[in-house]
Amino acid sequence: MSRPVLYIAITNHGFGHAVRAASVAAEVQRLNPEILLILVTTAPRWLLESYIPGDFIHRPRAFDVGVIQSDSLTMDKNATLEKLRHIRSSQQSIIAGEVGFIRQNRVGLMLADIPPLAPVIAKAAGIPCWMLSNFGWDFIYGAWGGEFIEIAEWIKDCFGLCDRLFRLPLNEPMSAFRVIEDVGLTGGTPHYSREVLRSRFNITAPPERTILLSFGGLGLQAIPYENLSQFPDWQFISFDDNAPDLANLIKIGERSLRPVDFMPLCGRVISKPGYSTFSEALRLEVPIVSLTRSGFAESPLLIEGMQNYGYHQIIHPSEFFATSWEFLHQPLQPPRRTERLDKRGSFAIAQAIVNYFQH
Repeated sequence: MSRPVLYIAITNHGFGHAVRAASVAAEVQRLNPEILLILVTTAPRWLLESYIPGDFIHRPRAFDVGVIQSDSLTMDKNATLEKLRHIRSSQQSIIAGEVGFIRQNRVGLMLADIPPLAPVIAKAAGIPCWMLSNFGWDFIYGAWGGEFIEIAEWIKDCFGLCDRLFRLPLNEPMSAFRVIEDVGLTGGTPHYSREVLRSRFNITAPPERTILLSFGGLGLQAIPYENLSQFPDWQFISFDDNAPDLANLIKIGERSLRPVDFMPLCGRVISKPGYSTFSEALRLEVPIVSLTRSGFAESPLLIEGMQNYGYHQIIHPSEFFATSWEFLHQPLQPPRRTERLDKRGSFAIAQAIVNYFQH
């Protein structure tokens, strides 16, 4: 008997989509190690390996563009539109290439987060396509108007071919999809105890004075690290390769370590609106300090979700870039709602996949 094969197509944008898809892949592997995982993404292999402990095939391919950005807050709409048009005009050759690969490797199911061409490819290959996300790219591009409206309509048609959507929390309606199943938060689980990491990295500040700076795979071009001098008895943790050497800044350079591993040590995570960071923080009940981000239709939904379900602070970018971070001395805001979000989204999606291959 040949092994069941799961093909996971991941959107070509930052690290967040790769993180949540990889968290599902890791659960699939844990529940049924016989399922062969093929991760189709331009995200680096080290990022995938930090979430998936066992073997998998990495196929570097891009079926979409997301939003072309210079950093986590700055986007280039013109370049994004040009790339989208190129992908749309090249879709037949993209589809043909992947259909051949899927058939050659006897793929039984596609899971996608959330390239619009994925369900089109799956349909041509004769396999089901399941997708997971809290928003669709039609929602992002449609809000930009103008020449993006036509692109958004094309994407809706693609999404209409999806067989099953796992809709994550902090979502938009995602009305282009025909079959929608709501699931809980996705994300990784810390690999190490608090004590191990505190000892290994000489973290001596108490949690309320330990701050994680986490701006995703795209980072920020101009984090004002000089502000850290205002907090000599605090400690800050960063994954920024370009961060300066400062007495109270701990730089994490090991690829096997992830922001989620350090969240339990921290009293606050400073971030931009991003589903994966928000979701992992909410799963671990770690407060978020979030910058606002204009031009992304999902940002208000993410911020509202954090306000509803987590301890939080919402700050304008000017408070981050042009002040001495007085906001760190301000109290956190409590969640507006008393009910908790389900935290087992990665497991629920993985269990559905395992059940599919069993039956």
